Amino acid sequence: MIDRDKTGSPEAPGPENQVDALLDIVRDLYEEKIPFNRVLGMRVETISAENVGVRFEMTEALIGNFVLKTLHGGVISAVLDATGGMTASVGVLRKMHHRPLEEIAERFTRIGTIDLRVDYLRPGRGAFFRASGTIMRTGNKVAVTRMALHNDSDVLIAVGTGTYLVG
Repeated sequence: MIDRDKTGSPEAPGPENQVDALLDIVRDLYEEKIPFNRVLGMRVETISAENVGVRFEMTEALIGNFVLKTLHGGVISAVLDATGGMTASVGVLRKMHHRPLEEIAERFTRIGTIDLRVDYLRPGRGAFFRASGTIMRTGNKVAVTRMALHNDSDVLIAVGTGTYLVG
């Protein structure tokens, strides 16, 4: 978001507007720019400095057990990883929001998964699913996030912990 003065000339965004603009960039990156996230049908429902929430619909293409028609474990893992990556990105924003946009954007290009642990608690049954992520710690080089996946009845399906390179 770029504010405009009364003459219509662009002004530099203020700190709050810059954070909102950066959160919009993160949303667009994870929803539109990463092709696999589009395949999964991930849509960002919540993105703030405190947490991230995504939603995706159950489709036939995401079924892992064709008899029980449950979500594929790889889909669960991929969604939790993407949610953790987005959460780590928000952690970077929290630490760098006062820095120039170019520096923050360059840092985003280096974010990647170091380690991912997923605990599958129940079969993935539901019409849709929601994943949420919170930051446990963001350092100069590494961020650690915690993620959870619930179904449309708010039943906990899986949890994960992700470690991400952020610097």
